[in-house]
Amino acid sequence: MSSLGIAIVTGAAQGIGRAISLRLADDGFDVAVNDIPANKENLETVSLEIAAKGRRTCQLVADVTDEEQVKGMINDVVKQLGGLDVMIANAGICRVGTLLDTTLDNWESNFAVSVKGTFLCFKYAAQQMVAQGRGGRLVGASSVAGKTGHANQIAYCSAKFAVRGLTQCAALELGRHGITVNSYAPGAMVTPMCKYIRVANDQRTDGADNFYEGDYYKRMADRCAVGYLGKPNDVASIVSYLVSKEAHYITGK
Repeated sequence: MSSLGIAIVTGAAQGIGRAISLRLADDGFDVAVNDIPANKENLETVSLEIAAKGRRTCQLVADVTDEEQVKGMINDVVKQLGGLDVMIANAGICRVGTLLDTTLDNWESNFAVSVKGTFLCFKYAAQQMVAQGRGGRLVGASSVAGKTGHANQIAYCSAKFAVRGLTQCAALELGRHGITVNSYAPGAMVTPMCKYIRVANDQRTDGADNFYEGDYYKRMADRCAVGYLGKPNDVASIVSYLVSKEAHYITGK
């Protein structure tokens, strides 16, 4: 079966990453999936689902905050699948908290995964793509929280704003190599991460979390223009277009 190219999706074991991986396989890409060791079992399941669609796949267990592991991940996909055309730097975490109560550890963990991880994935994927000389697609995970500040998400918002800056700079640098660089920016979604935010909110006892007062999912749905929360496949459909040939003129978004 012919292939549209070779893609890597980080944070692929669940949620949006899983949905993107399966959508790209449906589109005709061979898909390497990445996640951390704690999610290895779920990663194996995603890989089996991709293989069942008739696509080549491999599992890349690695921490995107570790430079040597990211280098190894890129080398492994090239060795096992023959190259790299699409990098989806989807891995991310969300640690909620205000300016007054966010710890330095929570601040640094948000930036390590969302910003450092995206930087490393973009850098080493781009090096491979430039060497191949056939262009490519880099796509990162930002958020509506990377476009507008949100109370109680100071570290998360700051990290997602940084992803957008990284995206725009890389787009200017790589466009002449035929490489586009974009990021997707969903709002509240029905994902494990969103569930974490809800639980963290419910566990607060200091009365400071007025922004999330009441039912979290209902409150977030009420803030959406369409009146309901999105699902991982809704994001996957956007990514599917951004990595397509038709999207060659869209970059820095």
